[in-house]
Amino acid sequence: MMFRTFISARANSINAKKLSTVITRDLESLVNFKVTSRNTRLYSSSKLASCIKFDRKYSFHSGSLYGRPLQFTSVRCFSSGDLPEHTPVPLPALSPTMELGTIVSWEKKEGDKLNEGDLLAEIETDKATMGFETPEEGYLAKILVSAGTKDIPIGKLLCIIVQNQEDVAAFKDYVPSESSVKPKAAGESSSQPPVQQTPQPVPQNVPQQPAFAAGGAPTGGRIFASPFAKALASSKGLDLSAIGQGSGPGGRIIAQDVLSSSTTTPTNVAPVAGGSFVDIPLTGMRQTIAKRLLQSKQSIPHYYLTVDIEMDQLLNLRKRVNEMLNKENVKVSVNDFVIKASALACRKVPETNSSWQESYIRQYSNVDVSIAVSTDRGLITPIIFNAESKGVKEISEQTKALAAKARDGKLEPQEFQGGTFTISNLGMFGVKHFCAIISPPQSCILAVGAAEKKVVPDDNGGFRVANVMNVTLSCDHRVVDGAVGAQWLQHFKRFLEDPVTMII
Repeated sequence: MMFRTFISARANSINAKKLSTVITRDLESLVNFKVTSRNTRLYSSSKLASCIKFDRKYSFHSGSLYGRPLQFTSVRCFSSGDLPEHTPVPLPALSPTMELGTIVSWEKKEGDKLNEGDLLAEIETDKATMGFETPEEGYLAKILVSAGTKDIPIGKLLCIIVQNQEDVAAFKDYVPSESSVKPKAAGESSSQPPVQQTPQPVPQNVPQQPAFAAGGAPTGGRIFASPFAKALASSKGLDLSAIGQGSGPGGRIIAQDVLSSSTTTPTNVAPVAGGSFVDIPLTGMRQTIAKRLLQSKQSIPHYYLTVDIEMDQLLNLRKRVNEMLNKENVKVSVNDFVIKASALACRKVPETNSSWQESYIRQYSNVDVSIAVSTDRGLITPIIFNAESKGVKEISEQTKALAAKARDGKLEPQEFQGGTFTISNLGMFGVKHFCAIISPPQSCILAVGAAEKKVVPDDNGGFRVANVMNVTLSCDHRVVDGAVGAQWLQHFKRFLEDPVTMII
């Protein structure tokens, strides 16, 4: 049995041979497995922790980069019938939470030569639009999923790559067999087509079941469908009565019938008084946001702590810092100071920089602050890593760069996956107060409102006008007790009201 092993990792050229040697050694230690060729693509510095799994058809190699997972996949080259040797390319999982993907565009055409590092396609995941590089050098023989196709399951065959240009023509009319494509199944759908059975004669003393009309409905008009099929039809805007008789028992409609139906008639909806409406299809990103936020509110015992913070000293310091950085064309924001103060407060109260892991609580050494950024596709949270050790200027530059990449849909997975504490700031929209939903498995999220002028008591028994900002800390009560959350807010408030303490 021969495999051609392709290693895609994050490492520099200095470590290329070391990385390849580690993986080769692991592969060849298994049942006389021999690595015959290597094509190693490397991007940034790494330290690799190596392990290996192997079976008869595929090998899977996983390691870690700075504590984050890497994956190395061995791709088997196929040759069936009269077809030349070729490599099928399935849809990969480009993020840990990805279940479905959308082909935004193909960057190569059928017959184009593919070189190492070439961008093959743009794929929209549940988090961002990401570039998918060719897994092998050669020629793109056949594109099996057209651009614009949505809700493609992981593992579905996307294209075929061949080594020789003269082999491209052999795949002109290629249609993959069901055995060559094994996407992850969803719900109760089945890959086997319904089998038509000849009805058996029914004894006269046994009452016959009601005859089913189109849509799995008996002559009485009721539609018989599984709960999952009903939910799936509703999400796709399909009318179950237009699908026809289902393939389930007694003509019952199942999820496979909904998925394979070409019906486009939307479900009948009662007219809405007051005007027309439009149904907006859900993107993969919006579906993931909805699922994770619902999971958070249903499974995490939220509680909320709110405090007012006087911002006058911080605003004066910000003005002085911006004057100093004017020649460098850098302008720091209040949010940059909020990120810094949050990270330092997490160092003071490490319980808030923790996550719930079901059987234990994980407390992190570094404070990686996730920043909520609103985009046209939905909310995403790029990360300022090690925020506690960075200056406000560096935080400002990184925040602006990450926000721009997020709005362009160009964030890399390592730039938004993870995080130990989250900040959501709606103050720039004039929102004074709100409560944010915790992003699991994190235990806290800070909601930041707008600063406004208020009359506050002064030290002489009189009153004065001050700029006051309202913040609310949402905590997971399984990890952070009320008193602990209050301690975090005390430190955070002190850092902002007396910003000099941030450098002590």
